[in-house]
Amino acid sequence: MRSGRRGGSLVEFTLVAIPIIFVVISIFEMSRGMWNYHTLDQAVKVGARYASLHGQECTQDGNNCAATVQQIAQQIANAAVGLPQNVVVTLTSTTAANKVQCILSTCLTNNTVWPPTPDNQDGMDIEVSASYPFRSAISMFWPGSRPMVFAAGDFPAYSRQTIQY
Repeated sequence: MRSGRRGGSLVEFTLVAIPIIFVVISIFEMSRGMWNYHTLDQAVKVGARYASLHGQECTQDGNNCAATVQQIAQQIANAAVGLPQNVVVTLTSTTAANKVQCILSTCLTNNTVWPPTPDNQDGMDIEVSASYPFRSAISMFWPGSRPMVFAAGDFPAYSRQTIQY
């Protein structure tokens, strides 16, 4: 009598385990994506805040403490814990003529003062934005995808601040 039921538990386990594994991987990837997005958003806010506090009137011990692209990028890099250096950073001043766009790793070597004169006066707006290409393992489960091809989606982050000093 028992011979007709052999392997039934293996089939049941397979039918239940495959969707559960997919759900677990999906939850993990969604969580990782949300963490990356919020980390990038916070890092951009930190960079914009730093730039807004280092305008034309900023002095420290009698010296001008204007910010450079490198210093702003360093603030973003410090706050973007866990994100790779391929984040594209864009710094835009009020006139938009003084726009700087670079990959975070190259921004860390740029000693240009930003925002430049006359865009660094009190009350002027600056914008800091960044974009991060997020690659998810979920895409390998989509029908028609080739094996181990991770699709990329850009996570944007944006912050606008008014120069304080």
